[in-house]
Amino acid sequence: LLGLGYDIHWQTVRRVMRDHGLLDDPDPEEKTSWRTFISSHWESIAACDFFTLEAWTKSGLTRFLVFFVIDISSRRVKLAGIDHTPNEEWMLQQARNLTDAEDGFLKGKRILIHDRDPLFTKKFQQICQSTGVRCLKLPKQSPNLNAYAESFVRTIKRECLDKMIFFGPQQLRRAVDQFVDHYHVERNHQGLGNELIAGEESVGTAGGEICCRERLGGLLRYYHRAA
Repeated sequence: LLGLGYDIHWQTVRRVMRDHGLLDDPDPEEKTSWRTFISSHWESIAACDFFTLEAWTKSGLTRFLVFFVIDISSRRVKLAGIDHTPNEEWMLQQARNLTDAEDGFLKGKRILIHDRDPLFTKKFQQICQSTGVRCLKLPKQSPNLNAYAESFVRTIKRECLDKMIFFGPQQLRRAVDQFVDHYHVERNHQGLGNELIAGEESVGTAGGEICCRERLGGLLRYYHRAA
């Protein structure tokens, strides 16, 4: 190569030889896959995201943003807040609530995954970091890296919200609260072995009466045998 007039650094030669199996790498780079990272920090990771809903108000059709947090390991969901004009001050208050030392949803968590929404400001991250929660900003256009939060959004919209028309924020908030309760204590989850997140399965006799618990006028239903 030198005889042909090419000035190539010796490290380039070593890299090419190593890539073609002609040289062992004395210092191999240790790379951690996303799957390994998630598995290693399973119990200490939470994820947050927004989804939008529209409701009729006095000023017409208004879009609301719903901010929620999900515990990756248990699938528990915390509805942090709903607002049609969220700003930095609103987000900072949500961060204080989530990181409260007594009953904050992020108590015991070390990593909070979120996308690149501008509402996740530096001050928001600083409040989380002051309590030991590191904010992990995901790359652009990578919803697969926040799959659990995206799955919850798809679930709540498909099973509940897309089937309703809302008149005012109170009705919207009630519908979301009712689904979150249903999601926790009445809905089986394949990722948890078809178990419930909270509560216990109703156990009755094999021939016992089948009971139905309804929410939102029967839109959400839970069937079980009478104890």
